[in-house]
Amino acid sequence: MKAVGVTKFGGPEVLHIVDLPDPQVGPGQLCIRVHGAAVNPTDTGLRSGGWAEMLRDIPPPYVPGMDAAGVLEQIGEAVSTDLRIGDHVMAIVVPNGSHGAYSERVVVPAESVARVPAGATDVEAATLPMNGLTARLALDLLELEPGQTVAVTGAAGAVGGYVIQLGKADGLRVIADASENDEQLVKELGADVVVRRGPEFSALVREAVLQGVHGLVDAALLNELVVAAVRDGGRIATLRGFKGEEKRGITFHPVLVRSYAREQAKLDRLRQQVEEGQVTLRVARIIPAELAAEAHRILEAGGTRGRLVLEF
Repeated sequence: MKAVGVTKFGGPEVLHIVDLPDPQVGPGQLCIRVHGAAVNPTDTGLRSGGWAEMLRDIPPPYVPGMDAAGVLEQIGEAVSTDLRIGDHVMAIVVPNGSHGAYSERVVVPAESVARVPAGATDVEAATLPMNGLTARLALDLLELEPGQTVAVTGAAGAVGGYVIQLGKADGLRVIADASENDEQLVKELGADVVVRRGPEFSALVREAVLQGVHGLVDAALLNELVVAAVRDGGRIATLRGFKGEEKRGITFHPVLVRSYAREQAKLDRLRQQVEEGQVTLRVARIIPAELAAEAHRILEAGGTRGRLVLEF
């Protein structure tokens, strides 16, 4: 089968088409013929060598990709599911060596798969699993109650946008950041208050909420710059493993989406929320898999709203 991977780490140019054996479905697994694979920042990290230590005992090629959607081709033994061969499904994929979503076919645990939302294409659905589950996990870690306030940085991005929409669905008041160009988008996603993106984020949040917010999701990786926006005893969900010094009773909760990779009920709930209009699928651009290097260049240049999706 065709896949996109790297045999050495480096810039976008190291991505190329590789030929791999078709994966074999095992007990408890499903095989998906992939039509769309979203391009995420974690993929660029794998490509550039950020995962080199984790992969040191695994021979190349290394195939990135954590979001896939397509057609269910095979169902392994001991799988309890109402899915049938030919159904359109989406999955969160945990890459490992040549196993990644940038492939014509991928085999994943049945618990990592849900139906594509009704009315959505495979390409659109490919933007949901990893990013949606990341946002869901971040909010779950904050343990907020309806009526409380959550702030989110990077609100115009894929994860930040899902945090806004899922936070509103949870009954939270949402304060989000945005550049001038993104302000309307962030308002349309449902933010109650929009503040200007940048180093003054915490001060602007405090103007809106004098005591500070109950919880915060730092999708923009501002790290220490967001702490002042949170009230005493509040909680901060961080990406990329950041964990700051705990002061004023504020606690940090790194978001490791792999811990939700088999939370099928949560993935299926995201599907339902798309169908109910609570969550919006946003595709920035569809790019042929052969041009994956260009997709990585576009993503790393910044400013992408929604997700780039590789089409197989």
